[in-house]
Amino acid sequence: MTLEIVSPEATLFKGEITSITLPGVDGSFQILNQHAPIVSILKEGDVKIVANNFDFGKEVGHRFVKIDNNTYTLSINSGTIEMKDNKVIVLAD
Repeated sequence: MTLEIVSPEATLFKGEITSITLPGVDGSFQILNQHAPIVSILKEGDVKIVANNFDFGKEVGHRFVKIDNNTYTLSINSGTIEMKDNKVIVLAD
């Protein structure tokens, strides 16, 4: 599935991922390939991204924390998520 993370300053990530775990207002939840359409509000916490390949630009790479070769996290203050047609869009603050 495709993930795009956008902040007011820049596009932080765009690429193919295996899964994403997000800090929802009613608790953490995970989205996998072919997940049903969803729109949700996010609260402060860590977004956990699992992918086979990561390509961050120099200007935003410092915002991500490497957990292992296939996993990175990104701390957010709030945001929204939309999953539709196997594409996840995160608007992060």
